[in-house]
Amino acid sequence: MWTDSNREPVLRKVAEQFKSDTGVTVKLAVKDFAKIPDDFITQVPTSKGPDAAIAAHDATGRMVQNGVVAPLELGETSAYQDVAIQAFTVNGKIYGIPYATENIALVRNTKFVKDAPKTFDDMIEMGKKSGAKYPFLVGLDPKQSDPYHLYPFQASFGAPVFELKDKGFDSSKVAMGGTNGEKFASWLADQGKTKNFNLNVSQDISKDLFAKGQTAFILTGPWSLDSFTKAGIKYEISEVPSAGDRPATPFVGVQGFWMSAKTKNAVATQKFLVEYIGNPDVQAELFKVGHRPPANKQAFEEAKTDKDVAAFGAVGQKAVPMPNIPAMGSVWADWGVAQAEIISGKASSPKATWDAMVKAIDEKIKKG
Repeated sequence: MWTDSNREPVLRKVAEQFKSDTGVTVKLAVKDFAKIPDDFITQVPTSKGPDAAIAAHDATGRMVQNGVVAPLELGETSAYQDVAIQAFTVNGKIYGIPYATENIALVRNTKFVKDAPKTFDDMIEMGKKSGAKYPFLVGLDPKQSDPYHLYPFQASFGAPVFELKDKGFDSSKVAMGGTNGEKFASWLADQGKTKNFNLNVSQDISKDLFAKGQTAFILTGPWSLDSFTKAGIKYEISEVPSAGDRPATPFVGVQGFWMSAKTKNAVATQKFLVEYIGNPDVQAELFKVGHRPPANKQAFEEAKTDKDVAAFGAVGQKAVPMPNIPAMGSVWADWGVAQAEIISGKASSPKATWDAMVKAIDEKIKKG
């Protein structure tokens, strides 16, 4: 099994227990997490690849497309967060055992604001009245904006990037066009004009300003909390406030494990992944080294004693999985550039810029 260095100590103990119980040895190989998907595609067909590998769910569709992953029989899927199961589902089949989730949420400095806002406009108004130098910050890139961080607001206008159906994402075309997408584009332009969104404020800058106590609200993930704690900032975490007439649902990333389509040890691999990695006690141990909300519901209940994990996990339960289909590769660049042009004011017509972006992405998807 391929793993990363962070999870290896926990998995080594699980492998020892598995050998004690079954007599089957699980060999662990530590890999660079970011390189695993490409290496998996390259090595599995040669029979030199692993039986299983740690994975981020959003590459799963590409693995299915390349025929290198096998579906798993999880049995009772209700033991897991719904969003975690959705994340590893492609064409109605589950291609991974999920173990952790991760997503963004709204973090507020309680020195400035005591209560969570219900809407985006409420948040801005509360931030302005708070006395903070900046009412609200979200880190953006001057050329690519940040569609990931801005997605909750886009979703609140009813403009999802792809439609999520029972059997997985519909990759035939993007779903963020039409009237709802145009409404979001117009709103995006307004946020640029008012400087609620500032392309010159990066992720690092926004995090630094929050840590210095200069902003009331920031849109970020659990990866930023250490710097806030070290700076002595008292904060609370809440749902992303809606800008449109629907919930502001962020993307959730799910980590888990794939089984190779070429494994010669399918029965043992399935058993190790489902019965051992999926065990609540094991997921609780994995939580201790990664501090991501467990995908297993029982393990999550135990992890909720950490209020930050509980808060991010609660937001994640209402979130949507990052699309796991290969078509996502055609989306990011055009999406980000269009957002940046609209926010900066370079787009003379936000609606036309948005429509052109949607058309360009659809054409890329059709070409494959």
